[in-house]
Amino acid sequence: MAGNNRTSLVLQERDRRLMEALESMRVVNREQAKVVGGFRSTRRANARLLALTRAGFLKRAFVGSRQAVYWLANSELQKARRRGDSAPEPAALFLRHRLEINRVQLLVQYTSIPVPGWWFGRWQSFQQPLDAALPLIPDGYFEIGSAQGVRATFVEVDLGTEATPVLARKVGLYLTLATSGDFFKLFSRSQFRVLVVTTSERRLNNIRSAVAKLTDKIFWFGTMDMITAERFWSPVWFRPTGNQPQSFL
Repeated sequence: MAGNNRTSLVLQERDRRLMEALESMRVVNREQAKVVGGFRSTRRANARLLALTRAGFLKRAFVGSRQAVYWLANSELQKARRRGDSAPEPAALFLRHRLEINRVQLLVQYTSIPVPGWWFGRWQSFQQPLDAALPLIPDGYFEIGSAQGVRATFVEVDLGTEATPVLARKVGLYLTLATSGDFFKLFSRSQFRVLVVTTSERRLNNIRSAVAKLTDKIFWFGTMDMITAERFWSPVWFRPTGNQPQSFL
């Protein structure tokens, strides 16, 4: 039984870091686990993930071209499996979406900001709406700081599967959050940005056009190939209007 096996494995500090990170990341692949756990060897990472799985701390599934993904055995995903819900394993679309969100989190939280004077503050994930009166569930939220203050940013990862009316509704919710005073009540910050990361330049331009009909403020747009240490902090982001790329910092 998994419960009995746990006594045979002594948790290391990197194991605890990984399981703590999974509370917010929810599911990771091997490469993401290597970043969180500080593994420099793929072989050692594979061996440790397998040990944690066999000991009952993690659950594992294979998706796509036999890519292994891992999540906490006591998480909501596992509870759903025990209840016999219709999707006992993480669905492919959910996994793809979650892993792309994780890429942003790993870059922001685990990679040094290559601009002097800036530092990582915090990352927050959400599984429930921000407020009972505001049915908005962001994909993520992070804060970075400098001597000039804190920059608060929500993250939205778009896989190209949502129709324009759905996107417009979410934009409207963010605008309500920005103008109602609720953001300050919830986060103790006065302003925020929304970073939208999508699949292609074509999709980016379509979303920009839709957002520009509602606002030219708070939203920043980029594609998934920008989620790298070299590009993320560079002048590659677009606003709802204008054609000049801008630096996020």
